[in-house]
Amino acid sequence: MKTIAVLGARGRLGRTVARAFLDAGYSVRAVTRDGKLPADLDGAQPVAADALDRGALIRATEGMDIVFNGLNPLYTDWADTCMPFAENVIAACKANGALHLFPGNVYNFGSPIPAELREDTPFRPTTRKGRLRTDMERLFERAARAGEVQTIVLRAGDFFGGGGTGSWFDQVMTSKIDKGVYTAGGPVNLVHEWAYLPDLAKAFVGLAENRSELGSFENLHFPGHAITDEQMKAAAEKALGRPLKTSTLPWWIIRLAGTVNAMMWEIAEMAYLRFEPHRLVSDRLAGIVGEIPHTPLDRAVANALTDLGITGAAARKAA
Repeated sequence: MKTIAVLGARGRLGRTVARAFLDAGYSVRAVTRDGKLPADLDGAQPVAADALDRGALIRATEGMDIVFNGLNPLYTDWADTCMPFAENVIAACKANGALHLFPGNVYNFGSPIPAELREDTPFRPTTRKGRLRTDMERLFERAARAGEVQTIVLRAGDFFGGGGTGSWFDQVMTSKIDKGVYTAGGPVNLVHEWAYLPDLAKAFVGLAENRSELGSFENLHFPGHAITDEQMKAAAEKALGRPLKTSTLPWWIIRLAGTVNAMMWEIAEMAYLRFEPHRLVSDRLAGIVGEIPHTPLDRAVANALTDLGITGAAARKAA
């Protein structure tokens, strides 16, 4: 049986990826700091390991064919943990001969961000977080070119769906939906890239299934839902069966709060992504995995709302 260790298995992405690999017939090792298994991952093997402890991470991934890197520290911890995490994951994959799967994001491209992001679009990071992500991927590429670890990066937009909290969708867009308000992150007619997590997880399974056809380092894009807030709001209204008012996130308050609050500063640094249109395009993914997993927007939004306990007649039917 094929095996995979999912690092950060209690995070929203890690948990969704672990579930997708279980459904695909893999033996899944769910690695978390305390070794506790998420409630919806029956059948996975729980293992405790601190990703900052290289030896513990190597032991936690022993015997694995694949390591999924779902480690995602808080923004305020990125400067201290991102590179140590990356170095330890590569060391663990090298020690165990495992394929390394990594979820990329759009921070690497900087501002102004190109409206169309292709797999050969150059990185020009303009934020601290963008530079960190770029440095991580360069580390992965060096290890791959040296013949040490095969890495597949699959780059995606903002997450929604899959259960759990911690994304723009649940913390901003739908935070006041019980009061009949949809909160836009920026101009309502601006195209923004979103990834419905169950689709993204299935794409990772497809890449793992076809690893022998891939090079030592692959940078691939996941075209999810490149949509406006108007479109996202319309899908939410359809799911709930009622109209919603529109409000806009008050960025000036976040910037002001950022002068005294570290997390608000980190959030404000990425504000440009809400004011500069962008979409991910792939020239290669479909040729590798076949049809790219893509749940229609209305159903994806309805499912995502249901996962958050926000339901209407249409949302329950779609789920």
